[in-house]
Parts: sequence; C-alpha cells; structure tokens
Amino acid sequence: MRIACVLAEGFEDSEFRKPYDAFKKAGHEVAIIGIERGKTLTGERGKEKVTTELGIDGARPDDYDALFIPGGYSPDKLRADDRMVAFARAFEERPIFAVCHGPQLLLTAGLVRGRTMTAWKTVQGDLRCGGADVVDREVVVDRNLVTSRKPEDLDAFTRESLRLLSEGATAYV
Repeated sequence: MRIACVLAEGFEDSEFRKPYDAFKKAGHEVAIIGIERGKTLTGERGKEKVTTELGIDGARPDDYDALFIPGGYSPDKLRADDRMVAFARAFEERPIFAVCHGPQLLLTAGLVRGRTMTAWKTVQGDLRCGGADVVDREVVVDRNLVTSRKPEDLDAFTRESLRLLSEGATAYV
C-alpha cells in the first residue's frame, strides 16, 4: 500500500521513525509530504532529518491508500495550511494513523466528531470539544482510524496500524 506521511518542522523523531521503518519493512511505500518539496525537516529532538519528497501542491490524496501523521509540533503547523487540512480530510474513508499531537490535524479537518480516539494529554481536551469520545489508552482503533498518546505507545500504535493495512483499506470503514 502507498502511505502519505505529512510532516513539518519539529515532528517528534521517534513517532516518525519507528512507524515509518515498520511500514517500509512490511513492504509499504511511504511518501514524505510537506508544505514544500525538497525541504529538509528536523525532528523536535534533532535526531532525525527528513527531506520532503513532495510538496502539498504536488500531492494528490487519490495516489495514497493511507495517511500517517506523526506528532510533535508538526501537526499544529500543518493544520495552519488549508491545503494540508483538505488533504487530510480526503482520507476520511481510508486508514489514518495519528499519534500524540497528530489528531490536531484531524480535528481541524473535521474528522473527529463521533470517533473514539486517544492523543497526547493536552490534545485530549481539544478532541472532546470537537465531539470525539476520548479514552486514555495506548492505542485506539475506531474503524479506519488508529490513534496513540505518546512515544511509549509506539509498539502498540505500529502493530495496530500494520494490522489495519494487512486487513485492507476498507476493513473498518
């Protein structure tokens, strides 16, 4: 499957790297999409440097089977760009994997109402205000949506994301 990974400066290093590597190892293609093509982005902790393969203007949601949103400061920056919000919204019926602050982009895209989700503690209140049923667990799967709270949850997040991919793009829709 083809996975769109949306990133901006200040992403949480491990929340990008661990799932990204697992997706690639499982045979999935992962494209790094940012605001601009060819921009080098540095993780929040400075451990990861990633160059965007596509800018949002060159990315088409129909080219991808799933959306991956790592946390850190990246999702807050992404949701300030209407093009990124529209891109995320286009995945409403396809697998979406969002960890930590990742659900901020989904909140802005209007994709959280009525969904059971988790996120970083400070984002949980925002999700409740947006109409989500928020639970404090390491991973939550609600149909096509997989969410987790923090780097310590990445094993469960990655496991459930890979499971959803293996069951097919419409398994939980």
